[in-house]
Amino acid sequence: MIVNKQFFHVKGLKYTIRNATNQDAISLSELRLQIDGESENMDREKGEDYIDPFGFEKLIEIDTLHSKRLFLIAEINGKIIGYSRCIGNDLKRFAHKVEFGLGVLKDYWGYGVGRNLMQETIKWADSNDIKKMELYGVLETNTRGIELYKKLGFEIEGCFKNDRILSDGNYYTTYMMARFNDC
Repeated sequence: MIVNKQFFHVKGLKYTIRNATNQDAISLSELRLQIDGESENMDREKGEDYIDPFGFEKLIEIDTLHSKRLFLIAEINGKIIGYSRCIGNDLKRFAHKVEFGLGVLKDYWGYGVGRNLMQETIKWADSNDIKKMELYGVLETNTRGIELYKKLGFEIEGCFKNDRILSDGNYYTTYMMARFNDC
């Protein structure tokens, strides 16, 4: 689905949020790999479940044509610094909800990139009669993310104990969070 390009200026940083296009496929492949290696907040370690540029081209094409899907990117001067993606379902019993994912390069944390990606995604969801946005696997130690999600209307629906093992060898709980729109 297509949304209007938005411009932001936060703490001296100017960036744009827009739909992903096929021309972004190489950069998105590299970005996802880098983000996965910068933080243990993501589901994957660097290099796991790798998506090559051709794979991103297919995702972008599907997401652009599907009314219950959205793929946004944040960029500065042509460099992609973050993304958000919503995936909906065509099954009638699940057509009211989407699963949401987000990633931002660590160098750009604190500039509202994640918040603005989420706000644009929420606007899209609300205007498309999406009643529930779901976030799976929010790591318990990701306090910045959890607080941001809560400020934007998400709540913890449940937890998965010992759900993820991190580099320190310890197991961590993850949360399932959701935002409801008049359900």
